[in-house]
Amino acid sequence: MPFALYLLGLAVFAQGTSEFMLSGLVPDIARDLGVSIPSAGHLTSAFAVGMVVGAPLMALLSRRFSRRRALSAFLVAFLLVHVVGALTTSFAVLLATRVAGALANAGFLAVALVTAASMVEPNAKGRAASVLLGGVTLACVAGVPAGAVLGEVWGWRSAFWAVALLSVPAVLAIARAVPGGAAGTDGTAGAAGAAGAPGTAGPSALGELRALRGPRLVLTLLLGALVNGATFCTFTYLAPLVTEVTGLGSGWVPVVLALFGIGSFVGVGLGGRVADARPVPLLVCGSLALLTGWVLCAVTAGSPVAVLVLVLVQGALSFAVGSTLIAQALYAATDAPTLSGGFATAAFNVGGALGPWCGGLAISAGLGYRSPLWVSALLVAAATAIGGVSLGLSRRGGREAVAVAVTRPGGDSSA
Repeated sequence: MPFALYLLGLAVFAQGTSEFMLSGLVPDIARDLGVSIPSAGHLTSAFAVGMVVGAPLMALLSRRFSRRRALSAFLVAFLLVHVVGALTTSFAVLLATRVAGALANAGFLAVALVTAASMVEPNAKGRAASVLLGGVTLACVAGVPAGAVLGEVWGWRSAFWAVALLSVPAVLAIARAVPGGAAGTDGTAGAAGAAGAPGTAGPSALGELRALRGPRLVLTLLLGALVNGATFCTFTYLAPLVTEVTGLGSGWVPVVLALFGIGSFVGVGLGGRVADARPVPLLVCGSLALLTGWVLCAVTAGSPVAVLVLVLVQGALSFAVGSTLIAQALYAATDAPTLSGGFATAAFNVGGALGPWCGGLAISAGLGYRSPLWVSALLVAAATAIGGVSLGLSRRGGREAVAVAVTRPGGDSSA
């Protein structure tokens, strides 16, 4: 993998820390700003909504600039809104900074995904995506628990300052390491490197939008949204689950978050190795195991040992399945080289908004802090059912356009 790809992963690490760290800060923010825990949980949903709206819009905007300039601008904007978030005493302002930060994050990730895909061989998009998502999982392993510790010791604002400082070296690294030419003129390989810049012979924005309507891509993005919704639903409310249901002290929250992060790091690594060669077996087996795991978590949430083990396992399964779906979305959108990353980012953050919202509704309805686990199970059950039906139709009727993932990078059917 090219070295510049790992530098993009560093920036994703900073952004992933911001996106996920609220899981350990929600109770502190709620107390400090005088709102309920479900209301504070909407900060995560607001970030996801900003990602959903911003990803395709920022991807379109980035077509006018070189990739290095676009990536740098998005990351600087991300840094500045975290400074504002660390200073504000208003929940409304904090909510607005989460949306603004999400727009910047969405633009960065949309460009980074297509940049990463263009840096590798056409049959290695799964590995390239796993490097970027490795930054997210490292955020779960190190950044998010560290943010929880900072929040415990110095308050939630210190975690926002830490994200701003962490973004500084990422800005400098991208300015030095990412090629400065316009997209398609930077010498990268693959179809994504051949389109999207002014004056190059890539498809038009309208042509790319038409390409994004394919049934295979739409189905893949739907499944990704459901799986990611399940992940975010439980992850957002892990802190109150651990303290109120499992009965562990607040000092255990960073440990539980770290376990989830370690599992997700392992899951992304394994998913990246398998996603390019055998995506369907991974998606089928992984989804069934993920569904079983969420049910077990809900049933055994009162047991500290069970929760510690299952959080690790569910982190691995969630990100193995999720990263494979991202890779399949990139394979399914080869005719949309500059917008595919934006729509993949948007779809997965639909889940990021849907999950915490559904979990908050369940808690507000008086179902307790165990209820998000059942919501996660229902979302994965829906994804498994939809994927199973579409795969069965594909095998029985030859309807490849609606398969979960129909073609391997080399051109052979994987179903």
